[in-house]
Amino acid sequence: MRKKSKGSIFIVSAPSGAGKTTLCKKIVNTVDKLRQSVSFTTRKPRKGEVNGVDYSFISRGKFGKMIERGDFVEWAEVHGNLYGTSGERLENILDSGSDVILDIDTQGANQIRKSFSGGIFIFILPPSMGALRQRLENRGSNSKEDTERRLKRAADEIRDYDKYDYVIVNDILKNSLRKLESIIIAERLRNKKIGPNFIRKN
Repeated sequence: MRKKSKGSIFIVSAPSGAGKTTLCKKIVNTVDKLRQSVSFTTRKPRKGEVNGVDYSFISRGKFGKMIERGDFVEWAEVHGNLYGTSGERLENILDSGSDVILDIDTQGANQIRKSFSGGIFIFILPPSMGALRQRLENRGSNSKEDTERRLKRAADEIRDYDKYDYVIVNDILKNSLRKLESIIIAERLRNKKIGPNFIRKN
């Protein structure tokens, strides 16, 4: 039987447009006892996004106060907007015994490495830079300048892929989702996650 202990942290990073947010949202509906920590951000909601579900949307002033109080286990400025993971939200999920999946950029992942031992780091790659450009352009919400800025940053982020435990090339979504699920299941089957309680004396 699995030990009744704190959950594990799965950190998923990728360049903008590679599909990490879609994968993270879908995987929590596929794998039991897996929850997504809702991040805080100063950016405006995109069409269809719900406050408190996709992100907690707050002002830069409130975000700054949260930094001052030390509320974040990681935070970063990405494409001109601030994003942060609440330490309290994260600990509440882990203490419940559920695993957490974090959808964060490479800056945030580096901070998590310093704050938590035993995190599982997964990098999502696009099939190609051409495919990434097309995905960003198809969003319809990015200006040409914003798309070029994201592509430039993507090239820098991709160089960090070798710091991660697993890499998934997100070509076909259902295949990528199956690979992500396999990683989570395999990590749960590690020896350290198994307790001796199933051995009982007659």
